[in-house]
Amino acid sequence: WAQVPDWAKDKDGHWALAYTGTIAFIVNKKLLHGSEVPTTWADLQTGKYKVSVGDVSTAAQASNAVLAAAIANKGDEKNIAPGLQFFTKIAQQGRLSLSNPTIATMEKGEVEVGLVWDFNGLSYKAKMANPDDYVVLIPSDGSVKSGYTTIINKYAKHPNAAKLTREYIFSDAGQTNLARGNARPIRAEHLQLPEDVKAKLLPNEQYKKVTPIKDADAWEKTSKALPQKWNEEVIVEMK
Repeated sequence: WAQVPDWAKDKDGHWALAYTGTIAFIVNKKLLHGSEVPTTWADLQTGKYKVSVGDVSTAAQASNAVLAAAIANKGDEKNIAPGLQFFTKIAQQGRLSLSNPTIATMEKGEVEVGLVWDFNGLSYKAKMANPDDYVVLIPSDGSVKSGYTTIINKYAKHPNAAKLTREYIFSDAGQTNLARGNARPIRAEHLQLPEDVKAKLLPNEQYKKVTPIKDADAWEKTSKALPQKWNEEVIVEMK
């Protein structure tokens, strides 16, 4: 438990996140029209490629992409305006795509730069016919990470079995098993992963400017208001 960051526990230290997801770029290098692979949100605003974000009104991945853009531009869970302004500019340039970045749309060549959870991006890349055509990276000017919590149901018939399962999830073996599925285990920076498993994850240094969701209550309120603001400020600007 000492290797689980404090932000991943509740105030009593009773629960923790098993693994995290960070908003990343997945880039199809063959579709960049001669442009360099974007490594920052600032690059996205000056590029010529289309940016696929998905449905902000229904998808947590898409709404967190807006939050990530906001954080990279000095916003936060309470102030999503910088993220909306970021996507408004891209929409005004005619480069905003509402195609959901998935394996299917990527295989069809519909996604030039997609905004996805890092574990999704890594999984999608691995399943492509030509994975070397794709780059998955964390934008170096900032992003956001969220997590997947482990809990024990208070009405569990076999709570001790649940406790053992939970202990396994946080053990070296359990955390390594999560990494095999392209998830970033919460103890990633403290694990000695096998080389083949380590190769599945992005390097630790790419996460230096990643911020966890610090005010969950504020983000819940903001995310509920986001769909209407997205339609009123961003969608109306699409060309």
